[in-house]
Amino acid sequence: MLYQLHELQRSFLTPVMQWADMSSKLFTNPVSPLAHTPFSQRIAAGYELMYRLGKDYEKPQFDIQSVLVNGESVDILEHVVVTKPFCRLIHFKKEATGLQQPKVLLVAPLSGHHSTLLRDTVRGLLAEHDVYITDWTDARMVPLTEGPFHLDDYIYYVQEFIRLLAPDLHVISVCQPTVPVLAAISLMATANDPHMPKTMTMMGGPIDPRRSPTQVNNLATEKKFSWFENTVIYAVPPNYPGFGRKVYPGFLQHAGFIAMNPGRHAQSHREFYMHLVTGDDEPAEGHRQFYNEYNAVLDMPAEYYLETIKTVFQEFSLPMGTWKVGGQLVRPQDITNVALFTVEGELDDISGAGQTQAAHDLCSGIPADMQQDFVAPKCGHYGIFSGRRWREIICPKIGEFIQKHS
Repeated sequence: MLYQLHELQRSFLTPVMQWADMSSKLFTNPVSPLAHTPFSQRIAAGYELMYRLGKDYEKPQFDIQSVLVNGESVDILEHVVVTKPFCRLIHFKKEATGLQQPKVLLVAPLSGHHSTLLRDTVRGLLAEHDVYITDWTDARMVPLTEGPFHLDDYIYYVQEFIRLLAPDLHVISVCQPTVPVLAAISLMATANDPHMPKTMTMMGGPIDPRRSPTQVNNLATEKKFSWFENTVIYAVPPNYPGFGRKVYPGFLQHAGFIAMNPGRHAQSHREFYMHLVTGDDEPAEGHRQFYNEYNAVLDMPAEYYLETIKTVFQEFSLPMGTWKVGGQLVRPQDITNVALFTVEGELDDISGAGQTQAAHDLCSGIPADMQQDFVAPKCGHYGIFSGRRWREIICPKIGEFIQKHS
């Protein structure tokens, strides 16, 4: 019922938000008489803030048109390599011949945001790498006839993509997928699969959430599993292709994101208003771009979400050595020929200190000279894959690691 109420509210707000957007433009467009009235800047700023707080945010585009390679601009073409019910594998193909660059599979999170959240990650890697990314589908857009999507299916998808892109492949996982990616590669190692990647880079993920638990971890352990089943799972309403599918709605996940740091978001919106009033366009546009991405969320399949809560955050099945996928025990210690690089942010409030580093203890079969760890100073969760510290510090370190083990 909550999902239906949310959709009803959205339908009521849509015309109001369109009016606010139009009003904002009337008070800023130089050909409009209203733009030359007293306090027009403040009125326009108020209308735009109202519009952005209430509008519905659609999935953004990657919009990466070109990249500098060896000082020259190279055009980028987005090419969908594989289309599956719950995911597309996208290749950022360079329109240039003769380029021999390491192949990278970037596994994006399926945890509320779209894969475009990693736009800056992709852009940073593209200069020196041939990049592919998992683009997860909003569950409300997947018809019930496609069947369910479990945590095991996530692992099988990753394995399929690795086998498709191997050999000479490097896998990078950001946040949530560090756990299923490690499971996928562990199972391949146990089975002596010939399509093993050369390296795996794991960034800000809950490999062992028992270490330095955060607010996110505490929520999962304080609430019983039945609470998640009965409180946050809803059926998709009839105005979407996935009508009837049980999901964890994106709007609930977004509310959780905001609730973690309400003061920070309120301050950000206040600053945005003042930038609009003073005509400071550059930081105002930066605010727009950030929240266009941050506010665009997707629904997760209920079975996948609930299994992640139980397996990763309540039973700690991976570090406890009790996780079975398709009846096969996940054994990271069986990995011997895949180099491991872990990256954490010093100020990460989502995956606490040591949670990702735990992969080194689990992957005891990897030689010491094939393991590397880096903690980015003064860096929060999003900073490890987006922004200045990502571009100037972390991305070059990953590039060096990949080059070393290519």
